[in-house]
Amino acid sequence: MGNSIKIHHSKEVADALARGVPVVALESTIITHGMPYPQNVETAREVEQIIRDGGAVPATIAVLGGQLHVGLEDSTLEELANAKNVMKCSRADLSFAMALGKNGSTTVAATMMAAHAAGIKVFATGGIGGVHKGAEGTFDISADLDELSRTPVCVVCAGAKALLDIPKTLEVLETRGVPVVGYECDNVPAFWSRDSNIKAPYRLDEATDIAKFIQFREKFGDHGGVLITNPVPVEDEIPSEEMQVFIDASIEAAEQQTITGKAVTPFVLQDIFERTKGRSLATNIALVKNNAKLAAKIACGL
Repeated sequence: MGNSIKIHHSKEVADALARGVPVVALESTIITHGMPYPQNVETAREVEQIIRDGGAVPATIAVLGGQLHVGLEDSTLEELANAKNVMKCSRADLSFAMALGKNGSTTVAATMMAAHAAGIKVFATGGIGGVHKGAEGTFDISADLDELSRTPVCVVCAGAKALLDIPKTLEVLETRGVPVVGYECDNVPAFWSRDSNIKAPYRLDEATDIAKFIQFREKFGDHGGVLITNPVPVEDEIPSEEMQVFIDASIEAAEQQTITGKAVTPFVLQDIFERTKGRSLATNIALVKNNAKLAAKIACGL
């Protein structure tokens, strides 16, 4: 893929890759589908600065006019934040958006694809997609899980989005051979909440140990990604028993309105935002920043 696809690097990212400076990939759906302007640009810039402060270089990934950008200049970030009809690109959509000259923001799966093509090994996000509740009837399973099984990028997140079926998500990751690590925690976090009450397969407390683990995994040619789950800071969390009430009500609202497929997650997240009077978004921003900090440490360790 890397040989044939033209990648537009920002000057900062091109310099970093040329000099061997650590780089951390960032997705762009939080900019286009996560929050309104100008909060989306402010948050994106703050997250990028956290990575710089941690000794690495941020590479926000997006498609603009069919061109794959790895790292956004200030003007490009503004352009994306204000763009209308931006495609939300997962693995299936990325090539489509590029072929037809569209604008597209990247989900976890597409960001991993692009990061790997650009030679970037670490990616910070909010939460991954996974197995939706009721998937035994709908087969609604995020492409993020297959991407983690095939693409060798370390993904730092606050767990799977808590509106998903977390036990089934972990089962699928185990079947696909994806190691799931709890960072400074015995149980995997549940996105807005620090504890899902579900044990993490592994626990590591040092970014240097995570880097060492990734390096050993790379010795096997055919390997996928590593998932690092990093709990939201204590002061920013919404406890799981409180959060579950909002999640259940929002999922029920989606079912009543027969929202299906790709539309489910954005609908539920917006509904939760309204029910929590904005607290869910504040927590989301806090956990993304926290993940960026850890991702920079891991990238420097590599």
